[in-house]
Amino acid sequence: MTQKPHIQAFFDEDTFTVSYVVSDPATKRAAIIDSVLDFDPASGRTATRSADILLEHVRREGLTIDWVLETHVHADHLSAAPYLARETGGQIGIGSHVTHVQAVFGDLFDAEPDFARDGSQFGHLFKDGERFKIGTIEAEAIYTPGHTPACMVYHVGDAAFVGDTLFMPDFGTARCDFPGGDARALYASIQRIFELPEETRLFMCHDYKAPGRDHFAWETTVAEQKAKNIHVHTGISEDEFVAMRTKRDAELAMPRLILPSVQVNMRAGNLPPAAENGTRYLKIPLDAV
Repeated sequence: MTQKPHIQAFFDEDTFTVSYVVSDPATKRAAIIDSVLDFDPASGRTATRSADILLEHVRREGLTIDWVLETHVHADHLSAAPYLARETGGQIGIGSHVTHVQAVFGDLFDAEPDFARDGSQFGHLFKDGERFKIGTIEAEAIYTPGHTPACMVYHVGDAAFVGDTLFMPDFGTARCDFPGGDARALYASIQRIFELPEETRLFMCHDYKAPGRDHFAWETTVAEQKAKNIHVHTGISEDEFVAMRTKRDAELAMPRLILPSVQVNMRAGNLPPAAENGTRYLKIPLDAV
């Protein structure tokens, strides 16, 4: 019988991001997935309001956090992983291919000379197929590149957290036009997700309300995605998907927070080091993206 973790979702409407606290009811051991650090681009102010809501839940339920997980280097929100790791003692984890993202964006943002591009800012780098546990519940990290070259799905008991690889069936799939993105790789990654048991619960990292839907949603199943996903349901060929994705991506604007987000998240959510005057700065490369 497949183990069933308890899953509590937290939706940040400012960035349309869903964060999760995933726990083992038997042991109260838990993981936090895809947290949000509040950021106001107009003032440059950061805050931990969203993360503190997660912490309130963790403390109220008496949970012990073992993991603070990232599905990928997010381009639409800043991560609160370092703050949550300090508060809970959880270890920050991400896919091992994060080094490719650090190499590309370290150059783009002209990162400080001692910026490590080996993933060492993270506590643990998951390899494809690596198994771990949340309490007594078996979990597996599945490498799912395409949206970025470092995306991971975390398959925990009867649930899987898919990051940006998939959206709700009526919204489709992730874009592939960021550096290192690849529509053919995304199609192959989605097929790997579709190989999971059809009853597997799938949890999205974002929702934007598909046309005609007036409420936010972030939980579906493998069976529903295979039957109804508007971009990649069963019967859509790889070539059809790539043609659709390429055309669609060419028409999309860049995410509002991509430049602040990536240069923070490639550092495992740590802000850039302070300048000589003691102030931290985010860089905006001009005419480069």
